[in-house]
Amino acid sequence: MMGRDMRAMEPGELLFWGVMSFGVIAGFVTAYPSNVWMVAKQLKHGLMTDRTSSGCFAAKQETPAHHEMKSDATVPQLVALGGVSFIALTIGMLAPANWVNLRLSARQVGGAIMPPGMIMDRDTPADAMIDMAAVEPRDVVETFDLPVRGDRELESRIENGVKVFDLDTSVIRWTILPGVTVDAYAFNGQIPGPRLHFTQGDRVRINVRNHLPESTTVHWHGLILPNVMDGPAMITQQPIEHGSLYRYEFTAAQSGTYFYHSHDHVDRQQALGLYGAMIIDPAQPDASLAADHEYTLMLQEWLLREGLTYPAMPMDGGLPNYFTINGKAYPATDTIQMKVGETLKVRFIGSSNGFIHPMHIHGGPFKVVARDGNTLPPAARFDTDTINVGPGQRYDVIWTAQQAGKWLIHCHIGHHTTNNNTETNGGGGLMMIIDVNA
Repeated sequence: MMGRDMRAMEPGELLFWGVMSFGVIAGFVTAYPSNVWMVAKQLKHGLMTDRTSSGCFAAKQETPAHHEMKSDATVPQLVALGGVSFIALTIGMLAPANWVNLRLSARQVGGAIMPPGMIMDRDTPADAMIDMAAVEPRDVVETFDLPVRGDRELESRIENGVKVFDLDTSVIRWTILPGVTVDAYAFNGQIPGPRLHFTQGDRVRINVRNHLPESTTVHWHGLILPNVMDGPAMITQQPIEHGSLYRYEFTAAQSGTYFYHSHDHVDRQQALGLYGAMIIDPAQPDASLAADHEYTLMLQEWLLREGLTYPAMPMDGGLPNYFTINGKAYPATDTIQMKVGETLKVRFIGSSNGFIHPMHIHGGPFKVVARDGNTLPPAARFDTDTINVGPGQRYDVIWTAQQAGKWLIHCHIGHHTTNNNTETNGGGGLMMIIDVNA
């Protein structure tokens, strides 16, 4: 029973026995008329037929006339019955082989559940199915309610002059809206993962311990560091297996806005929440980049169907229906409090895995002062009111509150400002408010 729900292939699952029972019922309903006809035509014995004592199944003779297998079925009838049976058997074998990959076994796919609408054909490999499968709810180790926020700055400790951070991956249940939760992969039990904050020139060590049901690695996006510390699985390091620890260590040669994310099963793991901000202060502060307020904004998409969470991807069956800023969807997103005349630095981080978001701020233009961690020279800075934030991109912008009121920061793709295709209190998803007082 290859299909969208691979629990049907696991003998330990209730669905397996449900499918088996359905198959038996369908087989009985299909075969019964043919068997009644064959018994009536004395082509075979019925289940209650008494055998003669001379036969191989000796039994009490009460209706001897029924033992004489002298059929009156004609040759055309026999050919028709055989032909129909052969066609049914052929269809039963060839149709599934044409629709799904019958070479896969239960061991290869486990109890994986595919997202609704995913194209599965005879060439679909097991790895693709596993990477797109729903998070197993039984792997969840902790649940976090709506007030719990992500992107909390992670405290470090100093060991022999090295600034040390500890990151632990696990499967959690994370609340993005009142009554709406997603099963997610997380660093230190939060989405986004904790913020790593250090200074240009610091020696940094990051201990990553993996508690996911699969292997992982971490990539430090945009940083110049030793190749062995870069993070791509099977390229610069062996994956971090479940229960194992890997130490990343490097000197921060740059400054600016960066982020870290999984680089093993990256389309699955980053889409399920394995990312976080990395803010590196410059050794020599630049006064032109200062602002009265600062906010780091990370973008993500989610696919939640029938209580199961799948990794959102730009492909059939993988398109998202929820969108979050720092792990929350509007109206559960943060509100920034400001006064007229004050400035706000927003660090846009394209932590999304496969979607571009044109981010727009109401109430006047903002000035782009840095891109991908690099500060723009004053002559290269520019004013705009919308910036396309693609996967992996970062923009630092400074916005001035010119008038009192509630001003939006939002994605300018309308669908991305909804929650499961609906609006709540004027919107949803990738929206948040800047509340400016006089």
